[in-house]
Amino acid sequence: MKPNQFSLLRDKRFVPLFVTQFLGALHDNLFKNALVVMLVYGLLSSEGVDPKLLVTLAAGLFILPFVLFSGIGGQLADKYPKERIIRVVKLAEIVIACVGGGALLLGSTYLSFGALFLLGTQSAFFGPSKYSILPQHLRADELIGGNALLNTGSFLAILVGTITGVVFIGMDGGAMIVAGAMIGCAIIGYMASRFIPSAPAQSTGLKINFNPLTELVDVLRFAFSQQSSVKRSILGVAWFYFLGGLFMAQFPNFTEATLYANEHVLAFFLAVFSLGIAFGGLLNNRLLKGRIEALFVPLAAVGITIFSVDLYFSSSAVQPLSPSLFTLSEFLAVAHHWRIVVDILMIAICGGLFVVPLNALIQHDTHQSTRARVMAGSAIVNALFVMASSLISAALIAKGWEIQQLFLAAAIANGVVAFYICSLLPSHLFKSLLRIIFKLLYNVEVHGLENIEKAGKRAVIVGNHVSLLDAPLLAAYLPGRPVFAINSFVAQWFWVKPFLKLVDAFPLNPINPFSIKSLIEKVKEDRHVVIFPEGRLTETGALMKIYNGPGMIADKSDAMILPIRLDGVQHTPFARLKGKVPLRNFPKITITILEPRKFKLDDNLKGRQRRAAAGRQLYDVMEEMMFLTNDREQTLYNALLKAEYVNGKKSAIVEDIERRPLQFKKLVLGSKVLGRKLNDYTEQRENVGVLLPNSVGAVVTFFALQAFGRVPAMLNFSAGTKALASACQTAKVKTVLTSRRFVELGRLESEIEEIAKYADIRYLEDIKQSIGFKDKLIGLTSSAKRLHKKRKISPHDPALILFTSGSEGTPKGVVLSHANIMSNIVQLSSRVDFNRQDIVFNCLPMFHSFGLTGGTLLPILSGVKTFLYPSPLHYRIVPEIVYSSNATIMFATDTFLNGYARMADAYDFYRMRYIFAGAEKVKDETRRLYMERFGVRVLEGYGATETAPALSVNSPMHVKAGTVGRLLAGIDYKLEKVQGVEAGGRLMVKGPNVMLGYYLADNAGVLVPPQDGWYDTGDIVDIDADGFVSIVGRAKRFAKIAGEMVSLTSAEVMVNSVYPDGDHAVVSIPDKRKGEQLIVVTTLKDVDKKQLSAYASKHGIAELSVPKTILSVVAIPVLGSGKTDYASLQDIVDKEYSV
Repeated sequence: MKPNQFSLLRDKRFVPLFVTQFLGALHDNLFKNALVVMLVYGLLSSEGVDPKLLVTLAAGLFILPFVLFSGIGGQLADKYPKERIIRVVKLAEIVIACVGGGALLLGSTYLSFGALFLLGTQSAFFGPSKYSILPQHLRADELIGGNALLNTGSFLAILVGTITGVVFIGMDGGAMIVAGAMIGCAIIGYMASRFIPSAPAQSTGLKINFNPLTELVDVLRFAFSQQSSVKRSILGVAWFYFLGGLFMAQFPNFTEATLYANEHVLAFFLAVFSLGIAFGGLLNNRLLKGRIEALFVPLAAVGITIFSVDLYFSSSAVQPLSPSLFTLSEFLAVAHHWRIVVDILMIAICGGLFVVPLNALIQHDTHQSTRARVMAGSAIVNALFVMASSLISAALIAKGWEIQQLFLAAAIANGVVAFYICSLLPSHLFKSLLRIIFKLLYNVEVHGLENIEKAGKRAVIVGNHVSLLDAPLLAAYLPGRPVFAINSFVAQWFWVKPFLKLVDAFPLNPINPFSIKSLIEKVKEDRHVVIFPEGRLTETGALMKIYNGPGMIADKSDAMILPIRLDGVQHTPFARLKGKVPLRNFPKITITILEPRKFKLDDNLKGRQRRAAAGRQLYDVMEEMMFLTNDREQTLYNALLKAEYVNGKKSAIVEDIERRPLQFKKLVLGSKVLGRKLNDYTEQRENVGVLLPNSVGAVVTFFALQAFGRVPAMLNFSAGTKALASACQTAKVKTVLTSRRFVELGRLESEIEEIAKYADIRYLEDIKQSIGFKDKLIGLTSSAKRLHKKRKISPHDPALILFTSGSEGTPKGVVLSHANIMSNIVQLSSRVDFNRQDIVFNCLPMFHSFGLTGGTLLPILSGVKTFLYPSPLHYRIVPEIVYSSNATIMFATDTFLNGYARMADAYDFYRMRYIFAGAEKVKDETRRLYMERFGVRVLEGYGATETAPALSVNSPMHVKAGTVGRLLAGIDYKLEKVQGVEAGGRLMVKGPNVMLGYYLADNAGVLVPPQDGWYDTGDIVDIDADGFVSIVGRAKRFAKIAGEMVSLTSAEVMVNSVYPDGDHAVVSIPDKRKGEQLIVVTTLKDVDKKQLSAYASKHGIAELSVPKTILSVVAIPVLGSGKTDYASLQDIVDKEYSV
């Protein structure tokens, strides 16, 4: 959570203290400035003493109590509840206000000086309580913001008090007004203090020393006995007061004597200086994100020096306006004078940046039982430095120094201090400069900094390695001083060596085991170590091989794993991805720090096995990181617009058999124009039927509906008339979009006639003809982003409807949200590398979840061109199209792949990188065939329409034949035991890609969500120790024979292994003797039961799994998705055997 300091102004823990502090400072400055004016202008009796000397004496009288009484105030604040101390002090302030007001009304110099001393005294007692109470009321990540706000309140009070005190005291009856304001501030301040929350005493046994002189020495000795960070911070804060006091005190003389300007210019400078310090203080919280560290202190010190030196030169060039002084408007009318204003502003901003984190460090790094006394010591040192500043200034002015020379001397002195600070904290200066550069060039954003604290003292930080900027970015933005593990060979590069001196680098020789052991010991020293587990820059844009070493280091050192995602750097020229991702000179970069986690390894694992297990878990962590840090919470149309922005409007993104590639800009334009037309006769959130083949037109139609908040219901035109009509009724589809040409070519006239009974049929050809010049002009000039935003579509609203294949009866409508689809796209892209050099070939229909998500939306929304072909059944044509389209990635089913292999030339798949197969089990023979003949691996996956669809997939880095890969990131699962099945269980899944719910025929249009978010896949699976999923069979694809559960899927695998050249399926029918019997349906005529039994015996398969009956058919019936149509097959078998 990013800390918001201004939220503290609504927080009861802070507001009462802020109001109390503000009113107290306002009271002080009202009285001080009114007193100075009365002394200077003779409104108070000076008893023959020079008024300038009296002003100096007044300043000393106010500062002296801080030296004398802060120590006692610190003791009291440690011993007693701090809120009580504050209330007593504020009650005393009311009395002091009455004394001071009376002194002004009476015109008594002595009484006024007495009141001023008393005001300083109450402030001295208030200060230690004020600053030491903050850590008791605020969290650590709120301290910077709290101090910044108190600092802001103080300087605003100084500004308001100075101006009002000077202005009102010169008016008729001004003394009465000022006195009334003082008393009012004191009373309201006391009332506010009554609401300060309790702050229990932290050192009740402390014995109070009321001797101010001895306590002064004791407190200073105690303060400087603290750790070095506290001592240096005390001196740093005191130096700020030295400079601040010098500038504020000399501004009147500087304005009149050096700049030849009047009192209005002085007021302007005081306002600029006060507001600048306030702004600089507040800026800390934004820059440090609530972390308490002195990161920007060296840079702020350097900034004060630079702008102070420039103030000397800029002010020396001012020419007087004879014979009168500059008014404010006259002064600002001179362009050169703005340089002076900027110098004063920047000195103040740098001062605010300098002092606030140092105050917070004193509070944070001091034990709570002694914090008030340490703060008291700091207040004493501040007072001494202010006094020293006044004395030195007076002495130098007495020697004839000009004010600008005094400022130059202060700048030189500050330069020495800045040099010392930079020598103490060189890494802080380096990091702050890097942050400024990166912010200006790449607008870097960091999320999850709070997770650094959660990781504890010992952590292995792992990140994706995308570019040469990765290490500098982490060095700049990671808090503290983590150790960077760097390849020892890279550490020898001449341009790398200078940077290694600025960070804590650990040269790591990857081939030397002792080097790894040394790094483990380094982590055990309670250090944070940064490692890039890929060991090299990615060449794909996705995760590459993850080495086991970093996982072993985390395991051996008992450290937390802290994943960090760098995003946006892949688009810089510093990445090695030219041609694979769009490159920009200055893309936005985001650094996301995820929550830490720890490995859970089996204690029995040792040696290489344990190292490998740690490596696998580390890969899972990295994959999950890629998944969690991608933008899943967006609508599909917003994802399209983002893809257009990232990849460029002129990038060709989709093509079909018409061979007219469609660019992003044409796709977006088409979606706007067509969407406006569809808007006329459909309603927002209406389910609109889409009956179209794979084509550019189908994609434009899909996104046109998405743009205007309609929900496409993808109708399965191969399901038959009855199923189509049922689907329309179930989803309450009132309008169906289709094409006359498609209806004619597909011979779907009867289907259209049936659908027309329930829905209005709209032909795209007719809509196209109705689009005129005005429609096109509106489309060209309108903003797609604003158009879609007006619809107020949530990522968790329905995005589309798919229908189950109907193998289990009447089709069910599966309602998927935008977030469901986007999650699955991100899950897949987190595991498999896709890039702009790829071309996806998709012939799986878009009404099929595999064809829609995997073959269409995944590539388009990832900026990868996709080629759409209307039918997967054209076994002779598909390989030719794959060859001519230069496709590198393909989605298919085992049935279709076998068909293509029979017709394809050995060179047709020459550019193919990956073939992803799902929807049905991939035979071993299919895998061997494609590897041996075409040289390409078939990567099997698994999913369901209800999971959008992918649940698991083999990847190039993690593949295991006979399995469907490992579950994707973000998916929880459980296996429910199935009676009679020894290995595995019924798979239940839960995750961001699980559907919103079903539309069911018996309750049309009413969403039925999955129970508690869990979806029952109906599949019996087994998951091994490495996480690979094996499909045992459908729960409904089991037969009970002689009391034993037999998997029909396993029987099919056996038949396919014995007879790989044919198509086979196994179903069951009732059997009076054994309950059920297996029937193998095959396209071959020479299937022999004896050969099946021999294979079963050889491979340890139970004889019950061997089908005893064989039925030969011409072809195995399949669905449009490529799956075996078991419903039709069962009907054939039932008729054949008269069941």
